[in-house]
Amino acid sequence: MNSFNRQTAVRIAVVSALLAALASPVAWFVTYKRAEDGTVWLAIDESRRLLHHFGAHDLTGPDAGDNARKAADVLAGGLFDIAEIYDQEGLKLAHAMTEEGEAVEQQLPSHARPTYLAGFHESFRLDDKRWVLRVFVPLRGAVDVDRITGYFEGVRVVPPWLREQLRANAFSAALMVGLASLLCGSAIYPVVVRLSTENERKAREILDSHLSMMEALGRAIAMRDSDTGAHNFRVAWIAACIGEQLGLRGRAMQSLIVGSFLHDIGKISIPDAILLKPGKLAPEESEIMHTHVARGEEIVSGIGWLEDANAVVAAHHEKWDGSGYPRRLSGDDIPLAARIFAVADVFDALSSRRPYKEPMSFETTMSILEADTGSHFDPHVMAAFRPLSRKVFNTLDQCDEGDVRRLLEDRVRFHFGI
Repeated sequence: MNSFNRQTAVRIAVVSALLAALASPVAWFVTYKRAEDGTVWLAIDESRRLLHHFGAHDLTGPDAGDNARKAADVLAGGLFDIAEIYDQEGLKLAHAMTEEGEAVEQQLPSHARPTYLAGFHESFRLDDKRWVLRVFVPLRGAVDVDRITGYFEGVRVVPPWLREQLRANAFSAALMVGLASLLCGSAIYPVVVRLSTENERKAREILDSHLSMMEALGRAIAMRDSDTGAHNFRVAWIAACIGEQLGLRGRAMQSLIVGSFLHDIGKISIPDAILLKPGKLAPEESEIMHTHVARGEEIVSGIGWLEDANAVVAAHHEKWDGSGYPRRLSGDDIPLAARIFAVADVFDALSSRRPYKEPMSFETTMSILEADTGSHFDPHVMAAFRPLSRKVFNTLDQCDEGDVRRLLEDRVRFHFGI
C-alpha cells in the first residue's frame, strides 16, 4: 500500500468511526423513543377501546359513575397499574390501582384538574429507579367527536423485561447504524483509490506529453544552433542539482528545470546568417541576437506549463553586477532560477566538448567561475555549487548524450512526480 492509499484508508476509517460514533447514539435514542411512543399509543388505543366497551366514553348519563368504575377496574388490572376516570368537568369518577400502583402512587407528581384537548404522555424515573409512563386521554362521544365527555389518566410501571426489550431493540438499531457507517467507509475506499489512481494516471500522461513537447522544442532549438541538444540536458541537470542544494522544491524546481531546458527557445526567431555565423558578430548583428530573449519570452508567455520557463528565459543573460541584458538587472532582482542557470550554463560551456573547442579541465573551469563570482555570478549560488562541482564534472565527463538524458529524466520524474 503506497503512501496515498494508506492516508486515504486512515482518513476514511477515521471519518467512518466518527460517523458511527455520532450516528449510533442518535439511532439508539430515536429507536428507543419510537418504541416508547409505540408502547404508549398502543396502551392509549386499547384503553379507548375498553372505555367504549364499558360505555365509559360518554360520562354524562346517570350510569356514568358505574361505567367509569367498571372500566377503571379492568384497566387497572390489565394495561395500567393506576386508572383514573374524570367527567367532562374534571371531577374524578373512578379510581383503581394494582399493588404496584399503590407502591408508586405517592412518588408521582401531582397535577391540576384535567382540561387538555389532545392525548399525551409523560415518562419519568422514580427515586427507586422504576420507569413509569403516565398517559392522558380526553374522551369523546361516539356521535359528536368534537365534544369532550371526560378524561382518562393511566399510570403504567414498565416491567424490567419490557424495559430491557426496548433497550435491546434500540441497541440493535444503533449497532446496525454503526456497522453501516463502517461498511460504507469500506465500500467507499476502493472507489476513492480507483478514481485517484485514474486521475493520477491521466495527470501523468498530460505531464509526460508536456515534457515530451519540451524535449522536442529543445531539440529544435539545438538543431537551429548546430548542436546535438546534449547541452540542454546537461545544463538542466546541473541546474537541478544546484537547486536541490539550495532547497528548491515543487513548482520552483519544476520552473528551474523547464526554464533551463528551454533557455534559448527565442533563437528559433534568429536568422541563420547571424545564428550560425562562425566569426564575431557585428554590432548590429549582436543587437539582433540579443532579441532572442524577448522572442523567447513571447513564445513561453501565456502557454500554461511553458510559462514556468519565463524566469530563466527572460533573465538568463543578466549578471549579478547589472552588466547583463536585456534589462540590466542586478543582485536579487534577478530571479533565483536565472542566477542558478547562469552558473550551470557557463560551467557546462567551459567543461564540455564543442565542435569548435576542447573541454577545459575542472580546475580551469572553476577558476574562471570563481573569478566572475560577484560580477557575473551570485556568490550564494556559487557557495552552493562548490561542494557539488567535482562530482558534477566527473559525472558528465563519463556521459554521452543518452546518459545525460537519463540523468535529467531521473530528476524530472522525481520533481514532477512521474
